[in-house]
Amino acid sequence: MNPGVAWLAAVLAMALAACAPAPVRTGQAGEWMPSANFDERRPGFVVIHHTSSDSTARAIRILTDASSKVSAHYVIGREGRLFQLVDERARAWHAGDSRWGGNADLNSSSIGIELVNTGEEPFAEPQITTLLSLLSELRERYRIPAANYLGHGDIAPGRKADPSRYFPWQRLAEKGFGLWCEAPATPAPPGLDSIFALQAFGYDVSDSAAAAAAFRRHFRGEERGSAPLDEAERAMLACLVELKRR
Repeated sequence: MNPGVAWLAAVLAMALAACAPAPVRTGQAGEWMPSANFDERRPGFVVIHHTSSDSTARAIRILTDASSKVSAHYVIGREGRLFQLVDERARAWHAGDSRWGGNADLNSSSIGIELVNTGEEPFAEPQITTLLSLLSELRERYRIPAANYLGHGDIAPGRKADPSRYFPWQRLAEKGFGLWCEAPATPAPPGLDSIFALQAFGYDVSDSAAAAAAFRRHFRGEERGSAPLDEAERAMLACLVELKRR
């Protein structure tokens, strides 16, 4: 077996072995009397990242290194190979300081998926095929709403920009993973406050220019710095806010 593949297989085996941790119990004197009346915590979001690395082995090495303090539930290589690093029921450390709507702790409520990609290249077709299959499974298992499939850059504008402008958000939305509006024929309502609309959609607008840039990257596939939203972008934003309300 190729040494690199053998190493990845060993890491995967160790990660899967850790998927069933022992229950956490009180340190006080007491008796364990288990009840059947409980549910597992259910993630309500999916956050998609790119690794900024051109190597699956390097990405997994970082995400499984205790000193790195970062992790993700899944990694997908360019060739479409899927690795699970953290139990879906557990809190992976992938979102960091992030906000979406009223949620200020996305790590506790989301599944993190890392795609091996430098951020300066299109995403490989086998990789997207595997991603769509995984998202279908997650949607079925957790009933995650279409609006809750996000990028790291969406929940941490100004701090993160992944997945890059090359990520095919429209294709995902066509499968029900995310929201999308085609370039609307209807202009934005007169007097639309772009910052308020970005906040209504979910963005943290404490840095409004960063929020606008994150929106543009996701829905226009463009990087134009801190430029204000133009009329076409404002119309798309108004359409998306309305779509989210339905």
